[in-house]
Amino acid sequence: MITDQALQEAIAECHGERNPNANTCMKLAAYYTIRDHLGESDNAPILPVRSFAPAPEVIEWEGDSEFAQAIRGRSVSYIMPIIDELMATLQVVHPKLYNAVMRRLD
Repeated sequence: MITDQALQEAIAECHGERNPNANTCMKLAAYYTIRDHLGESDNAPILPVRSFAPAPEVIEWEGDSEFAQAIRGRSVSYIMPIIDELMATLQVVHPKLYNAVMRRLD
């Protein structure tokens, strides 16, 4: 059965693509259409969708922090756009901290 969470993850994955193409746009349009109509009619069952695409990489980070708890079990494609937005904000608000994080990533 198609779940709202699965649709949200698929949408996030499309948004996270570095070089989106027409195929990405078509998928995104389909996901949004399904999400917008999900559950509209109780008479029309939603059939399971089979995908041959590889399963999204899931974060298995173990930690006691609130952040670790929030990301555990989420797909990387869902988390990375959020982290990217955070880093862009950090670059503007606190450039020294941003540079320190970037040095650690190198």
